[in-house]
Amino acid sequence: MSKNSNSAGEDRDVVGKAYDSMLVRRLWGYVGDQKAKLFLAVFLLLLGSAAELAGPWLSKVAIDKYIASGDTTGLIRIVIVFVVVAALAGALRWSQVYLTGEAGQIIMYRMRRDVFDKLQRLSVPYFDRNPVGRLMTRITSDVQALYELFGSGMVAIFGDVFMLLGITVVMFAINWKLALLTLTVIPVLLLVTFAFRKVVRDLYRRTRSQISALNGYLQENLTGMRIVQLFGREEHNFARFQEQNIALKNTYLKTIFFYALFFPGVELISALAVGIIIWGGGTMMIAGVVTVGTLVAFLQYVERFYRPVRDLAEKYNILQAAMAASERVFQVLDERVEVADSGSPSAAPAGVYPFIEFRGVWFAYKDEEWILQDLSFVVQEGESIAVVGATGAGKTTIISLLQRFYDVQRGEILIRGRNITDYPLTELRAMLGIVLQDVFIFAGTVADNIRYGRPDASETEVEDSSRVVCADRFIERLPEKYQEPMMERGATLSTGQRQLLAFARALLRKPDLLILDEATASIDTETEQLIQQAIRRVLEGRTSIIIAHRLSTIQRCDRILVMHHGRLREQGTHEELLTLGGIYHRLYRLQFGQVAEAAAS
Repeated sequence: MSKNSNSAGEDRDVVGKAYDSMLVRRLWGYVGDQKAKLFLAVFLLLLGSAAELAGPWLSKVAIDKYIASGDTTGLIRIVIVFVVVAALAGALRWSQVYLTGEAGQIIMYRMRRDVFDKLQRLSVPYFDRNPVGRLMTRITSDVQALYELFGSGMVAIFGDVFMLLGITVVMFAINWKLALLTLTVIPVLLLVTFAFRKVVRDLYRRTRSQISALNGYLQENLTGMRIVQLFGREEHNFARFQEQNIALKNTYLKTIFFYALFFPGVELISALAVGIIIWGGGTMMIAGVVTVGTLVAFLQYVERFYRPVRDLAEKYNILQAAMAASERVFQVLDERVEVADSGSPSAAPAGVYPFIEFRGVWFAYKDEEWILQDLSFVVQEGESIAVVGATGAGKTTIISLLQRFYDVQRGEILIRGRNITDYPLTELRAMLGIVLQDVFIFAGTVADNIRYGRPDASETEVEDSSRVVCADRFIERLPEKYQEPMMERGATLSTGQRQLLAFARALLRKPDLLILDEATASIDTETEQLIQQAIRRVLEGRTSIIIAHRLSTIQRCDRILVMHHGRLREQGTHEELLTLGGIYHRLYRLQFGQVAEAAAS
């Protein structure tokens, strides 16, 4: 797969569905033991809605039965009942909100856990295709959107629908003629709601796409801030950010505009319904058909009727956001692990084999744009091998294949006579100790970073490992020594100090194979000499592969492999390759010839 391919990782547009049965079934699987809480929350919500429905009816009884007759005692009783019912409704609502919130947080905890676990197991090609900012959005924004579904969306919809149906039934029970008059505005309300939903759906689709793009661009710039400032790209990048920021702002403003238009529209329709009730109910009251209490109750029910209508418009957007977010989250969870453990690994073969053997390996990141072509070589146990060649020759790709970040398209790689794909990934990578040119320092202390590959290592082992590679020299000068907190990516350390920590980290793991990928490129000559002495001691009896542009660092290797355009062109000792007078000889003269001439003159 291509490192630059975007097709598999791009966000798909929100399709506008507010309900997808397949996604809902998968989400329901995360509810698990929280089902009882959600069902109880729905039950409490329905009880609370019923209690709220009683309020206007109690007002009708108070006016028609007690106020009209001057019954003070009865009026006090009905007021007490009214207060008790209102308090009960409030308590039921509180219980429902707490239960749904608690259940929602537990469900989201499970989903965040599974997404992070899957991201940990996905292969490197997936991260080549997907920006970190987009993946961060999956665990944060998308999971939060699903919390809104469980916390305030799904359960509340039952209450809103029940409230609408309950109000309609009660109004018809009180006076069906006045109820029919009240509902004459419903077609207008449905038309306005449908138009609003269509417009907001399209705006929401655009918003999600723009947020994802903005997050990706922001993460990229923050990560590469040193390069941005080095090349003076601040104004250019700010202008690009502003383009995306303004586009997102404008989309949000359009959404706000239509929300601001919709809610007053619903209020206007509600006011129209109130006017119809006042006119129709007043006429009927004059005619003696309805009572004052009935008219007051209808006015209160109409006010309650349009509140869930507004809420349902909000719930529609919550559902739509949740369906879109769940689709993206499940995309991550369903992503195929491209480099995975074999289902039936073979046993280690009997006999003595080279530690590493490449047999006719062909590899390309994209289609058949081959990085390695028919590559074959062996590395014996305890042998120190160097790999050299121009940029793009395939040196680092060899290391990536040994770590099984990628699988080869043709040929095979064997370790101790066993195909590399037959090793469990944890076992394979436990054999390796790797020091890269671009060292990643994690949050924590100096000691935490050194023991990253061996969390159970003792303080003595950490200090011994540091002493071997001379990292103890700068660590002992730190205010808190091995407990010194590390800033993000080791920002307070020099490049050379970060690499010394990486050496200590790799050596502490006691690997079977030590890989140095341009590991001394950024270390000064004096430090490099100290490390070379330490490496020689550490490499005794241990297999190693060293990739270096500095040919001075590999002259003592047992064998040197010379790569050119993905093929192995030469191999031998330093002296043998110089005598051969080929590619290695030219590389050596490029590095040392001009220096020697300058010194001679």
